[in-house]
Amino acid sequence: MAEEIRSRDELAKDYNASQIQVLEGLEAVRKRPGMYIGSTSSEGLHHLVWEIVDNSIDEALAGFADQISVTIEVDESITVEDNGRGIPVDIQEKTGRPAVETVFTILHAGGKFGGGGYKVSGGLHGVGSSVVNALSSALEVYIHKDRKKYHLSFARGKVMSELEVVGETDRHGTTVHFTPDPQIFKETTTFDFNKLAVRVRELAFLNRGLSISIEDKRNPKQEKLEYFYEGGIKSYVEFLNENKETLYSEPIFLEGEQEGITVEVAMQHTDGYHANLMSFANNIHTYEGGTHESGFKTALTRVVNDYARKNKLMKENEDNLSGDDVREGLTVVVSIKHPDPQFEGQTKTKLGNSEARTITDRLFSTHFDRFLMENPQVAKKIVDKGLLAAKARLAAKRAREVTRKKSGLEISNLPGKLADCSSKNPEISELFIVEGDSAGGSAKQGRSRIFQAILPIRGKILNVEKASLDRILANEEIRSLFTAMGTGFGEEFDVAKARYHKLVIMTDADVDGAHIRTLLLTLFYRFMRPVVEAGYVYIAQPPLYQVKQGKKVAYLDSDEELENYLASIPASPKPGIQRYKGLGEMDAEQLWDTTMNPDNRRMLRVTVEDAADADKVLDMLMGDRVEPRREFIEDNAKYVQNLDI
Repeated sequence: MAEEIRSRDELAKDYNASQIQVLEGLEAVRKRPGMYIGSTSSEGLHHLVWEIVDNSIDEALAGFADQISVTIEVDESITVEDNGRGIPVDIQEKTGRPAVETVFTILHAGGKFGGGGYKVSGGLHGVGSSVVNALSSALEVYIHKDRKKYHLSFARGKVMSELEVVGETDRHGTTVHFTPDPQIFKETTTFDFNKLAVRVRELAFLNRGLSISIEDKRNPKQEKLEYFYEGGIKSYVEFLNENKETLYSEPIFLEGEQEGITVEVAMQHTDGYHANLMSFANNIHTYEGGTHESGFKTALTRVVNDYARKNKLMKENEDNLSGDDVREGLTVVVSIKHPDPQFEGQTKTKLGNSEARTITDRLFSTHFDRFLMENPQVAKKIVDKGLLAAKARLAAKRAREVTRKKSGLEISNLPGKLADCSSKNPEISELFIVEGDSAGGSAKQGRSRIFQAILPIRGKILNVEKASLDRILANEEIRSLFTAMGTGFGEEFDVAKARYHKLVIMTDADVDGAHIRTLLLTLFYRFMRPVVEAGYVYIAQPPLYQVKQGKKVAYLDSDEELENYLASIPASPKPGIQRYKGLGEMDAEQLWDTTMNPDNRRMLRVTVEDAADADKVLDMLMGDRVEPRREFIEDNAKYVQNLDI
């Protein structure tokens, strides 16, 4: 231990200007900000926060920081503070300027680029401090180091005050305070507290023993949130499985290191049917998967099959369990730390390093094989769960065949009587899923046949959260929907084959309509998630009232709008008020005018801001456990409007 402490002290002492390497200048950042932060929309605005937080996370990964705080100030500026070593303040050799100034004014200057400052660094782009500085109207840095407090300030990337000592201190670490430039972020400079809080919580899960807090000074009612998880990703799996029945008492946690790559896996099976696999590389959520994820999947399937064979838990003539069988009901978090991660894919969230596959496979196989041998009761539950899944898979095989298109779309086989559109261009084509025959009839008559297709559904579809694969594919309404979309199902699913780029849920504005809408959203999220992630799923917003006064007709969405409208019109002639209890009460023309006409309609696009929270909410709303659902309803009932009992 003494040697470890001494080496850390030496490392801290050696972290100086010589480790800050300069690669290129900053000129293009303000001209083309999208190249560096993705966009100048809300997404790019929030990305600024993570570039600064990632620097503090790097200090934590290196073992020099264990506390980070993020604060949204009243004026929409951000303060990020850590208790790390403090950015070096001595002169950087190539620039002849203080190292901290170099870090904030020259692109790709920092301790991450081979200078020996960091073994592993978080973050996706690594462009960091200089880009945030270039895109901020004002930025200040305070460094607590060597018993001195240093300060320097910038505006739009230019130095406004030289580095100077402004006091003495017993602390160590870095504080960065920046204000995003409204000249760059023209769409919005308002930060979303919930979006930041979700990521802060995720970072706390991914970095065991790190305390990270977030505070919103704009809202006095919003309490400061502090996250600290001694269990790291094991705690993450416990959090994800909070509302689920699990097959064994606590998550399995395995970790190892090889060739400078650290691999952590936490996993736990539930009695459900859906796998929830989340993978990360250097704290980046790899939504598109990658080599580390495929290495884990391969190893898991192989080890479970080998164990089942060796211990005669499978018959000799039985086929091996598939990957889907072994992962049914599994919640797992795979997190690796890599010295040089290569990200690829459409959104740069797919890990491409080939060695990560081999090392993840090798490390997980070794540790998981040992775990199964040492825990035979848990091992048997995992194998039995896979065997049950395999039986359901074989039963579903025939049903799956029905969902495949043999020659075009088999409209005659659809019990929902799809009324297709004439357009073959998915980008303009819309599929309305309409509840009930009468509303379906009105929708078919009122639609634009060129680009709008109608699929009526009868009653409530199956709750896929509680159903096995064979039951799901035996359901006519679900089969007809898969066939109409043309995307295929399960492993064959291909979002590029979607026949419509707008999938619109159109249900009544009552409790039954809301339930059907939730059942459909559960189906899309569990079995067609890429369609949701592509932004293809919408919810129609039919009005609640029609007010007719003479020849003037108005459609209103709430009791409040109705009151305000009635107060704004003359008292005579007496207006006629119609309250729509269901879509079936509208004729074809009214349905087109209010809900289907692209010029007038209002639709909500369904997005998944955070997969973990979405997963938990679906479990809680649609799963077997009653108590969490009751608590949610009691807590949120006050937000519900226009509830028909």
